[in-house]
Amino acid sequence: MKVTPVKTYKITRKDNDVFKILDKYITHLPEKSVVAVTSKIVSICEGRIVKKSSEEQKNNLAKKEAEYYLPREFNQYGFMISINRGIMVASAGIDESNGQGYLVLWPKDPQKSANSIREYLAKKFKLNHVGIIITDSKLTPLRWGVTGVAIAHSGFRAINSYIGKPDIFGRLMHAEKVNVADALATAAVLEMGEGNEQQPLAIIENIGNIRFQKRNPTKKELDSIKIAIGDDVFSSLLTSVQWQKGNKK
Repeated sequence: MKVTPVKTYKITRKDNDVFKILDKYITHLPEKSVVAVTSKIVSICEGRIVKKSSEEQKNNLAKKEAEYYLPREFNQYGFMISINRGIMVASAGIDESNGQGYLVLWPKDPQKSANSIREYLAKKFKLNHVGIIITDSKLTPLRWGVTGVAIAHSGFRAINSYIGKPDIFGRLMHAEKVNVADALATAAVLEMGEGNEQQPLAIIENIGNIRFQKRNPTKKELDSIKIAIGDDVFSSLLTSVQWQKGNKK
């Protein structure tokens, strides 16, 4: 697999069209490639930014954006752990790094953005198969550092299931699934960087174990990525704290 980050100018609140950015910096795209786009530049272009005035303001915004959250005092580092769009992230994904004094929220509808970008690039480059991931970074319990997560995807199956298939010794597997979207996001986030690299785009080529689709994902396919808290293998931990209800449905 080959991941090529794309350096851009500094994306700021003056930018309001992510397609202009794509036109400027993605001039060639191979068949069966996946384009990673950071959620931050999608949000900035959508105007999903708020001038920061205080930590309390950020707290209130996170509560509005989150489905569920744990107050900051529950965490020894003062993080607000939250669930947004079925993903566990800090502060509902609201970030201020590279925001030039602004709080950057997640895109209003990341899936709609991913679908639109896929359709646009497929038409522009006359591609049958092209994938899109809208990326962000997340923490993993019991591990230092962040890895990537795909908050939306389009153009390929996000999950590869091995259930019912034999391993190398013929034993049938019962629970194994690979999250292709998050695996690609992790590779892309590593190459794009988290600091001042100024690389909010990446092109991923020569991908093994991916099944492209000439369409956007269905609701059923999107639902298959998520797992309810009660069904999660870590449910005993997730349900041992009292989650507060956020404003997002």
